[in-house]
Amino acid sequence: MSPLGFAPSASADAPLLPGLDEPPAPPERPLDVPALLERLQAASSRPRYAFMVLSLIAQAADAAGQAGPYVREANSLTPLRDWLCDALAPMAERDHRRIALRAAVRRDLERDGRLGDLDADVASRRIDAEVRERVRASGKTNVSRAVSDLVRAGLMRRHYQGYRVDHVNRGAQRQAVYTIPAPVRRALGAVPGRGNLATR
Repeated sequence: MSPLGFAPSASADAPLLPGLDEPPAPPERPLDVPALLERLQAASSRPRYAFMVLSLIAQAADAAGQAGPYVREANSLTPLRDWLCDALAPMAERDHRRIALRAAVRRDLERDGRLGDLDADVASRRIDAEVRERVRASGKTNVSRAVSDLVRAGLMRRHYQGYRVDHVNRGAQRQAVYTIPAPVRRALGAVPGRGNLATR
């Protein structure tokens, strides 16, 4: 109380009431494509590649967001990781490494006598098939790394489905199954695409 009998006014430096001494938190940013890329920038050394992998998996996913272990191609089933590798392969077709790989494959097949007396068209198809298998083998490593980045960024879940028992770890002839959460699918504008065919 002041000498004149008035209560002192609140000082500008006085603390606010409990719970009001901090400004309100800004609203959470909606999950959209720029937000997805921002997460990937923090989680991956190849964010654009990881985003392409995410988009392809969303295309192959069913209505629940699950893709794998197989993707239907015409009348056949292709393991999801093989399908991803094949879908991403055109990115490297003009790469000088792809040209060098084809030359190396031809040398290997000729050395092993696997081209024999085949005519040019048949030999070319055999070389193409071997190149495709080698590119797949290399691509699987890249896809696995990208998926690990997506899981680390919280944009995907992964488990492995086997003949008898599903598991979080690979092995025992288990195939990869990926699940994209609903908010991520909405951000991508994903529409269920090819769907998945699970075998147990």
